[in-house]
Amino acid sequence: MSNNSSNKTAVPEAKSAMNRFKFEVANELGVPLTDGYNGNLTSRQNGSVGGYMVKKMIEAQEKQMSGNMGNMNAGSMGTSKF
Repeated sequence: MSNNSSNKTAVPEAKSAMNRFKFEVANELGVPLTDGYNGNLTSRQNGSVGGYMVKKMIEAQEKQMSGNMGNMNAGSMGTSKF
């Protein structure tokens, strides 16, 4: 089977960091992820890693946004660009 993955990292420079993050999450969840072929894992195991990665990224972004919004005063809300 050829490896024609459509999973592309939006920021190529972040690829190694995302890979480390994936292994960190798999370890936290007890999923025996290895570097290379992981066809022995179930869809549920693989999905739990991806889902938890997304959950952690959303939480981190929410924390960052709430910290940034807390530093803005009410007068600047209408002029800030997101």
